[in-house]
Amino acid sequence: MSKLLGKSIVGFSRSQSDEPFTQAVNPATNEPLEPQYFTAAGDEVARALDLAEKAFPIYSSLPAAKRVEFLRRIAELIEQAGDAIAERGVQETGLPEARMRGETGRTTGQLRLFAALIEEGSWVDARVEIAQPDRQPLPKPDLRSMKRPLGPVVVFCASNFPLAFSVAGGDTASALAAGCPVLVKAHHSHPGVAEIVGNCVEQAARDTGMPEGVFSLLYGGGRSVGVAMVEAPAVQAVGFTGSRSGGTALMQAAAGRKQPIPVYAEMSAVNPVVLLPEALTERGEAIAEGMLTSLTMGVGQFCTNPGLIFMPDSAAPAFKEKLSSLVAEAGCGVMLNAGIAKAFRESTAAIEKIPGVKKLAAADDAGGNCASPAVFSVSVETFLSTPDLQAEMFGPATLIVEGSMEQIEQAIAGLEGQLVGTIHGTEAEIKQYTSLVKTLEGRSGRLVFNGFPTGVDVCHAMVHGGPYPATSDGRSSSVGTMAIDRFCRPVAWQGFPDSELPQELQDANPLSIWRLVDGERSRESL
Repeated sequence: MSKLLGKSIVGFSRSQSDEPFTQAVNPATNEPLEPQYFTAAGDEVARALDLAEKAFPIYSSLPAAKRVEFLRRIAELIEQAGDAIAERGVQETGLPEARMRGETGRTTGQLRLFAALIEEGSWVDARVEIAQPDRQPLPKPDLRSMKRPLGPVVVFCASNFPLAFSVAGGDTASALAAGCPVLVKAHHSHPGVAEIVGNCVEQAARDTGMPEGVFSLLYGGGRSVGVAMVEAPAVQAVGFTGSRSGGTALMQAAAGRKQPIPVYAEMSAVNPVVLLPEALTERGEAIAEGMLTSLTMGVGQFCTNPGLIFMPDSAAPAFKEKLSSLVAEAGCGVMLNAGIAKAFRESTAAIEKIPGVKKLAAADDAGGNCASPAVFSVSVETFLSTPDLQAEMFGPATLIVEGSMEQIEQAIAGLEGQLVGTIHGTEAEIKQYTSLVKTLEGRSGRLVFNGFPTGVDVCHAMVHGGPYPATSDGRSSSVGTMAIDRFCRPVAWQGFPDSELPQELQDANPLSIWRLVDGERSRESL
């Protein structure tokens, strides 16, 4: 692994600031990790913004083939740095090496997925309406439209995904694919991994002839660097994964600008699981085993963690007994940092203190930055009258809510927006409880049947979003190829000469993409 410098990447240069920002700490040992990281100075933040603004008209005008080359080169360089990423990532996050390597593969896979998307080209949603000058009562103009990139995008790295939702993760990959320069705000928990990946992106930009400013990686505080970038006039959109307080602060900053801009923030969710009677009777213990795996995956630090389980109070006790015994025997795991470990202990303690809540089981607490799985239970009546029971316990803990199926549907209707809603049942039960399924759909971005919410496949059909506060805009997804739509806007050209139109809209269709021509899908020339 090449020596880490602890400096921001500003275009093709390095920060010269000597103001300390953070030093990574191994959460398993509390050992500080070299080097010291320094905050980007105000003039360096301004230079990164200026470079991104100047890069935008150049980068956004490049043929898709050039952006494809850039994205694929980033993926190649990240793969070459795989050993360094795994070594440093384990030290900075406490995550196992297998997780780091798996996340590296997911990150490079995302980059190649977006490369393939823009290489094929139909994602721009090109539409052509051919002029009809003789149409009555009014002539029809020649009108053509497609998606165009917004402009420079600020991306905030996530604590719980040091690769897939960080420097070259889904937000960055989709923004670069759309034609937007990206300014990344590094997360203080894993600055070394950020630097390694940032070096890969910078080198890829150089290797493929991208304009300086297409990418910058900045270290520093939320106000001095993060909010300063969001408030900068050059920035046109924001991608964020983190806490609700952090996301709403950025939303307020973006809304308070002279020109408000969209903030695509993924913030918090408890991802309800509904267990229907027949499923519990037929396979309650098997569901409990799968639930423990989902609950403890990544030490419960996934945004799709199952934090609420609804089940009928008349159901057989096998599920509760099995899950409780599994939780009691489960081992603890190292959390990403001391702050997250402390918050998890505080949130579970707060839930346990609420009248009517019973702790069914908890693994032994090993102390330090470890988290021990826990399961609690409460009646649906208490749940309905206690809004605090909807609070996210960010870690390996869940709350079982018991009541009648009618009460459970009422409780789901009162939930905040969620990333995932899960149902375990038979096909006959799904038909019987159609209203409940529809209610869950109204609160969730993704519905899972007879599975578990953790595990987000990166593909064309994935929706990783949901009504507020799961995300700031439930019409979007931060995973899969739909993520590119966040960083585009539709533009129409009316009456333009064919030679002055984007290639995607020209009569000859030189890129041979699918287009909507007078309302019908076609790849033919006009």
